[in-house]
Amino acid sequence: MNFKKTTLPNGLRVITVPVKGNPSVMVLVMVETGSNYETKEQNGLSHFLEHMCFKGTTNRPQAKDIAVELDALGAENNAFTSHEMTGYYAKAAKKHFPKLFEIISDLYLNPTLPAEDLEKERGVILEEISMYEDLPQRKVWYVLSELLYGDVPAGRSILGPRENIRKFTRKHFVDYRGKHYVAPKTIVVVAGDMSVDAVLRETKKRFKDIPKGKKLSKPAVRVKQSLPRLLVHKKKTDQTHMVMAFPTYGAKDKRSSTAAVLAEILGKGMSSRLFTKLRDEMGACYYVRAGHDQYTDHGIFAISTGINVSRTKEVIKILLEECKKLAQTPVSNEELLKAKEHHIGHLYMDLETTDSLAEFYASEEIGTGKPKNPSEIEREIRKVTAKDVMKVARDIFKNEKLNLAIVGNIADQKSVKKVLTFK
Repeated sequence: MNFKKTTLPNGLRVITVPVKGNPSVMVLVMVETGSNYETKEQNGLSHFLEHMCFKGTTNRPQAKDIAVELDALGAENNAFTSHEMTGYYAKAAKKHFPKLFEIISDLYLNPTLPAEDLEKERGVILEEISMYEDLPQRKVWYVLSELLYGDVPAGRSILGPRENIRKFTRKHFVDYRGKHYVAPKTIVVVAGDMSVDAVLRETKKRFKDIPKGKKLSKPAVRVKQSLPRLLVHKKKTDQTHMVMAFPTYGAKDKRSSTAAVLAEILGKGMSSRLFTKLRDEMGACYYVRAGHDQYTDHGIFAISTGINVSRTKEVIKILLEECKKLAQTPVSNEELLKAKEHHIGHLYMDLETTDSLAEFYASEEIGTGKPKNPSEIEREIRKVTAKDVMKVARDIFKNEKLNLAIVGNIADQKSVKKVLTFK
């Protein structure tokens, strides 16, 4: 799983991940922009623009032209937008690499953003917003962002509000794209049985005229908090979905490896503490998970679950108790080893395909600027000690970092807020 990173004179970065003998090749073009780069008036623009890039290019005037050509290659293709990145990709048999690369580069570099399709896609985006509003286990993460960060880019939805979607014009897309879709913010990643020379040759050929531009930054993410915080989105649902979260460390912070192990111990796998307690012993939930999400300058340690509304306070107390235990008592060597092996095993299993490898290295590049091999990450995980785990637990499991987002039919929020404390 070695890789080669090359930075061209114009600032464009190329990451090649050779995978000998793999029958598929993945071409991913990533740009360092997303909802965290938007102003309040622009919120939702990055994601909407991602949709519009599929509506035709100078070489393929209609959306159908792009779709038919990719389907004819047997390709799997799509795009995605997050807080800090937007990606466009296609995956197919390696014999189609030149054509696959040409199509994705054309889509990225030459979209026409036709005004007539803008009106149609507006409806698509509005329906996408409605779809996620109807999924409480998804909606709760938007509630969490608002709770953690407030009215700043990091606290807003990637999809944006409906009022923004309704008012965007073609000029908004052209101006935004002109500022962000430039060489220093672009990363080309190819994973498959391809040589570095072949990838660089195609990149130099297709991206030779990409605008140089400037690498615009985003506002730094800051969390100001002194007491536990609760935000409830009241909704009549069969389940109450909640996320308990703590602000933590960015992708460059060495403590992130320890936070990953801590998440394994708490809520990764069917033998984790929370799964054993909430599901096996109490029968209180179908799912419970813990995870550590890393961004360029911040992180979130989150525990999520879905429960019956009548057990809300009971489950909150259990979550807090299990967090406190990890801050007060070192984990055993046996449990620590199990957590490490579970994390490392899933790290490698999650990277068995060319598309997962491409997305992994692109995210690593955007997060740190210095991508690591999975083997390097494995070494960092194996170095984590029980003392490290307890130290990180003590650092993050505090009242002044405690946040709880809920989507559900909560009648008495005051009583919920009362039990939300480590004291």
